Amino acid sequence: MTPFAEVIGDPIVQSKSPLIHGFWLKALGIDGEYRATHVASDGLAAYFAERSADPAWRGCNITLPHKIDALDHVEDRGGVRESIGAINTVIRAEDGVLIGTNTDAGGFYAPIAGLELDGAHVAVIGAGGAARAILFALSRVGVGRVTILNRNVLKAAALLSRFGIKGDAVPVGSPLPPVDLLVNASALGMVGQPPLSIDLSPLPEDAVVYDAVYAPLETELLAQARERDLDIVDGLEMLVGQAALAFEMFFGAEPPRDRDEELRALLTA
Repeated sequence: MTPFAEVIGDPIVQSKSPLIHGFWLKALGIDGEYRATHVASDGLAAYFAERSADPAWRGCNITLPHKIDALDHVEDRGGVRESIGAINTVIRAEDGVLIGTNTDAGGFYAPIAGLELDGAHVAVIGAGGAARAILFALSRVGVGRVTILNRNVLKAAALLSRFGIKGDAVPVGSPLPPVDLLVNASALGMVGQPPLSIDLSPLPEDAVVYDAVYAPLETELLAQARERDLDIVDGLEMLVGQAALAFEMFFGAEPPRDRDEELRALLTA
């Protein structure tokens, strides 16, 4: 009985998680598998019921659009519902109990841990599951102000209140303020999704642009940032970071992060 984990979402063909986890499993010589499984919203309950009964299943990562709804089908022993409000990882305990957690916050923050964010002004595009993890992380490092750009302004404003962050919520397409850090936490710009059209000219020369989208890796947002010679963080940074935390939960071993350059070459081939 080969142990396995997987990533679920709708759609799921764009996911690079099987490549990442498969690379680590092979590198460590672990007998295990990692799959991509398409699960529609109306199939979540049946999916988790089936997996909870399978002792070979170690857990799953969760991508769009299930990061919030999946909370209704698992135990929340870490209080994620009250803190972040979304999960991206589920693990199966030995007794079959499914436990939800979130590795997105840690994966997001790792690439920018060296930035001085205390008192910084940050703009975040989006107010979904990924944005919740990102705002949670930002609230823990003492940012000064956050501007959220989202289609539903009331939803965005509610997130600022939830995480105790000072700032404002404005519609997508509004002019950017001169922020220190811009984060795209939405699906805009992803393959199969509407483009992200935004003017980066208000950003100062030392601003950092961070796009959580990884398909395509070189998004229009990052291309614009390169033209401005701004520092950038691409979607693979957050993807690999959150995956590393989940991998250890699934397979009980730390992934070989000293081989990140080799992994990146595989993911961008």
